Amino acid sequence: MPDRILITTDDLEHAVRINAGVEAAGFHTTLAHTLDEARQALRRDPPPDCVVVTGGLHESGAAQLLTLARDRSVSTLGLVEETEPDAKGLARRLGLTGYLEKPADPAEVAATVRRLIERRKLQQRTGIIGESPAIQEVLVKIEQMAPVSSTVLIEGESGTGKELVARAIHDLSPRRAKPFIAVNCAAIPDTLLESELFGHEKGAFTGAAERRLGRFELADGGTIFLDEVGEMAPATQVKVLRVLEDRTFFRVGGTQAIKVDVRVVAATNKSLKEEVALGRFRDDLFYRLNVLYIYLPPLRERKTDIPLLVRRFTPEFAREHSRPGHLFKGITPEALQILVDAEWPGNIR
Repeated sequence: MPDRILITTDDLEHAVRINAGVEAAGFHTTLAHTLDEARQALRRDPPPDCVVVTGGLHESGAAQLLTLARDRSVSTLGLVEETEPDAKGLARRLGLTGYLEKPADPAEVAATVRRLIERRKLQQRTGIIGESPAIQEVLVKIEQMAPVSSTVLIEGESGTGKELVARAIHDLSPRRAKPFIAVNCAAIPDTLLESELFGHEKGAFTGAAERRLGRFELADGGTIFLDEVGEMAPATQVKVLRVLEDRTFFRVGGTQAIKVDVRVVAATNKSLKEEVALGRFRDDLFYRLNVLYIYLPPLRERKTDIPLLVRRFTPEFAREHSRPGHLFKGITPEALQILVDAEWPGNIR
């Protein structure tokens, strides 16, 4: 079934041309001639996959429509007047998923709509929820970084979704059919982390009754995710640096170099740059990890996403606690405002 696109007729001339171009690109299109028509279309189940607002972005009706679209997790594309002094700022204030300047080429609109819908499907597949500009920027970076093999450093507080982002990068990459191996460096004692990462030979130490493959070897051809990499001991940092430099390592107690083809995605809940300045993290390893960079904002920096998260999780919690759907009527505006105003030190866990 083709994706469904709702096009407003605020700018009728643009709307007619874009409708023809988007329809020719294989989408099912609907023209909304009034604000009420557009609202009704967004309230139906299922709602459209994307809304193209062709004009009137400074009017209150457009802001209301875009808020409803955001609440329904529908992508939005705004067409901005070429005389607009700050098109990017306007798009951010309105919460548009994307924008194009007029005069807009119908083929470019169709390509942009397709990209926004694919990004929405990526969110649904990965569980990365959010319409805020900060989260949209993260999604754009995932799309850009996934096809290459460069290392990625993800920084963000605990609970911001670092592993979700790492998995999304892997799932969109050419390595998707190969393993994704996650290692929490903070959860493994320093004395065991080297063996966990690189494996060991039989008899390498007391209790090593047989050869054991390490996580780098298990991830060969795929992606290894080093979570809380900032907690890694200096001696282990040296060995990880070697893998990044020449793609080889030795098992603990081994004498034969093992070559692997692994993409490294690392994450930390602290600033590695500051850790380098304090002498707690190797600067050469930092530069090797920080080839591509993603910052994940805490929930308090993207409060507009909280209502979406509430709507996403409350039905799940109701099921978990045996609260039938007909008994749970939703959240009052006052209760929702309390949630929006909260600091959320643990973010989303």
